[in-house]
Amino acid sequence: MSTTTPTGPPVAGTNARARGGLGRNTQRLNEIGLIGAIVVLFVVLSATAPGFLSVTNQLAILRDAATIGVVAWAMTLVVVAGEIDISIGPAVAFSSVLLAKATGEWHIPFALAVPVCLAVGLLLGAAAGFLRARWGIPSFVATLGLWSALRGLAQYMTDGLPVPLEANGFLDVLAGSILGIPTPAIIMAVLFAVFLFVANRTAYGRSVFAVGGNAEAARLAGINVSRIRVLLFATTGLLAAISGLLLAARLGSGNGGASVGLEFDVIAAVVIGGTSLAGGKGSLLGTLLGVAFITIIGNGLVLLGVNAFFQDVVRGVIIVGAVLINVMLSQRNGARSS
Repeated sequence: MSTTTPTGPPVAGTNARARGGLGRNTQRLNEIGLIGAIVVLFVVLSATAPGFLSVTNQLAILRDAATIGVVAWAMTLVVVAGEIDISIGPAVAFSSVLLAKATGEWHIPFALAVPVCLAVGLLLGAAAGFLRARWGIPSFVATLGLWSALRGLAQYMTDGLPVPLEANGFLDVLAGSILGIPTPAIIMAVLFAVFLFVANRTAYGRSVFAVGGNAEAARLAGINVSRIRVLLFATTGLLAAISGLLLAARLGSGNGGASVGLEFDVIAAVVIGGTSLAGGKGSLLGTLLGVAFITIIGNGLVLLGVNAFFQDVVRGVIIVGAVLINVMLSQRNGARSS
């Protein structure tokens, strides 16, 4: 696709290509830096954290990575489009509660309860997207309202207590392993491949980047910006529901108080991976590395016996540092392309 426009002077195309080249170079440097940081983490934790390299712990890292990664793929496209979704944690918890209630108290057959939970997650996400697309409500505000409503509703439905799930073969598979690999990790990998294809090989993926780069220009080019936004948030809602099912299978219950702070881990993984909070630039490979980085740090802190409250301090420093680096790189690129 040409970077020049019918009415713009040739230099505009040159500048656009220059900015694109700088952006790709910055993304590659970010990914190489992350790979180096992950290697350093492995070396340091192997020497200092008891049991870090054990097979059991490495499989646990894969399982924990799936908790973040499943939703992070959709969040990457949301942030690329210049939006944000902070309702992830409560959406995951609510989906786990909905499954437990549906199959237990409401006596809905399990084969029907699962698609119902997925459909509800999709519709809730689409509702936030509709608020953004139809009335221009900032996505932070729309999803903040959803965050509060879903957390409160999940706690209300359960009186703040876990709701046990009846034994089920499908849940056993979700909570277990396939060929020795945790099922959630396999699901995460499959979804990664799907989103990588969508982002890089489809018109929809190109439209998402166009909307994040300049929504008004995308609209003038014939892209239905409102539809893109609704689809983006519907997708995060769907993947949050999938993550909720995995959580319910892992815990053996629906828990309205679960996944507290998950949205921040997801956003941190996306930003650390090099996706610009300003929109228009991002990489699913970078997000994958960000997920690995966040997960390994969390695992290492637990093995080292670091106080749980101080772990939040470390996580906060990482998020702020990642955003700072992101902003500085963007400013440097802007200065070079001007």
